[in-house]
Amino acid sequence: MSGGPFVFGVDLDGVCAQHTLAFRKIVAQEKGVPEESLTLECGWGFQEWGFEEGDFEAYHRRAVAEHRMLADMPAMPGASKALWRLSEAGVWIRIITHRLYTNWDHAIAAGDTAEWLDKAKIPYRDLCFVGGKSAVDAHVYIEDAPHNVEALRAEGRTVIVFDQPYNRDLEPPRATSWEEVEAMVYDELAAHQGAVQHQLPTFDPSTDRLHKRDMK
Repeated sequence: MSGGPFVFGVDLDGVCAQHTLAFRKIVAQEKGVPEESLTLECGWGFQEWGFEEGDFEAYHRRAVAEHRMLADMPAMPGASKALWRLSEAGVWIRIITHRLYTNWDHAIAAGDTAEWLDKAKIPYRDLCFVGGKSAVDAHVYIEDAPHNVEALRAEGRTVIVFDQPYNRDLEPPRATSWEEVEAMVYDELAAHQGAVQHQLPTFDPSTDRLHKRDMK
């Protein structure tokens, strides 16, 4: 990319939203088992929960369409404040997610995603629903899915891996928290445009404004 703003491509599930935690709660209800019996240290296909071929798709569709999981997932700690600070520093936040992978539930998935972003106070300029993430340009990406990381890197893109049990065999750069993500993006921004004027970690004017809006 050349010219224009510095774009940060941000994934949602497993990066901004605690997808495995939310999905576990619903699967436990569906199976009639305690949540604690389903480990959070899962592989990409959730085989540790006893899933066989086709189970993930079936449970996930019910989670999205019936339980409305995408509207009510716990946010990843620190994501909102870190993204607001980056936005204040001039970073263009581009949400890139592949949530339209099951037929017929697109309206629910898209609407609940937008609702969740507002509730979680996640700032963004663009919201892109796309499977092939390299089709959407960004200067740096944050991603957890191994196949997406590998595909983006194969095209020469800069990708930060957000640490999850299913991606620990991937090469760095890797972040285990949003504080680490924020620092890495500032480094990329500085390399792109020179000196960066950014907010201090304890100073969150944008999130303060959102809190005041909610109090009205």
